[in-house]
Order: sequence, then C-alpha cells, then structure tokens
Amino acid sequence: MPIDWIWGLVGGLMIGSAAAFYLLVNGRVMGASGIVGGLVDRSGWGTWAERLTFVAGLALVPAVLKQFFEAPVSTNITDNMPAVVLAGLLVGVGTRMANGCTSGHGVCGISRFSLRGIAATIFYLFAGGLAVIVFRHLFGSI
Repeated sequence: MPIDWIWGLVGGLMIGSAAAFYLLVNGRVMGASGIVGGLVDRSGWGTWAERLTFVAGLALVPAVLKQFFEAPVSTNITDNMPAVVLAGLLVGVGTRMANGCTSGHGVCGISRFSLRGIAATIFYLFAGGLAVIVFRHLFGSI
C-alpha cells in the first residue's frame, strides 16, 4: 500500500493543532476567511498584526517545510485560467455568505459541536461534489 496517505494525516494534525492552539491562546476560532476578511474590510483592524502574522504563516510555513521534506505532488488543476479565477471568486463569495470557511466551520465548528458549523460543512461538501459533477460532465473542464 502506498504511504502517500501519511501526508494527509500529518496535514490534518497540523491544522487541528493550530486551531486548538489559536483558540487556547486567543480565545477565538481560527477561521481563515474571517482572519483574512478582517484585514481586507478592516473590520478586524484592531488585531491586524496577529492577522497578518497568521496569513504570513500560511504561506511561509509550507515554503520552509518543503526544504526538509520531499512529498510527491500530483494535482489535476485545469489549464483553463478563467475557470480557476472564477472558482476562486466563487469560493470567496461562498465563505462570506456562509460566515466562514472550511477551517472555521469544518475544523473548529465540528470539533466544538457547533450545529451551524456541522450544517455548513455538510452543505459545502455537498455543493463541492455537485460542482465537480456539473463542471466535469456538463462543461468538461475538470
């Protein structure tokens, strides 16, 4: 059996540990879209340094870890750049509509037994599956 599954386990443990640490230290849920959204719309400007540090860590930690670990990377991303841009915009709109993203609702919400987090997670998993079916079979872009 290939050992590739270990990378998903390690990543999940890192995200879960970071969420627990963030909650224990700051007393707030680690929702990436809320943290970034507070920087963009300035609603969380009072904690801008903390938010900016978090966002920088999202980019810098994988770049540093990549120097020490060689993980095989295989993606199936499309070359259709308009589809990639549209997908990114739709994800951003969806996180604002849902008042959170996978890290807020999925990781933190479910672990706190939040009914809103559980419902949001079920809905975005369903919507993601439906989007794959539509884009693959109707548009042929995935």
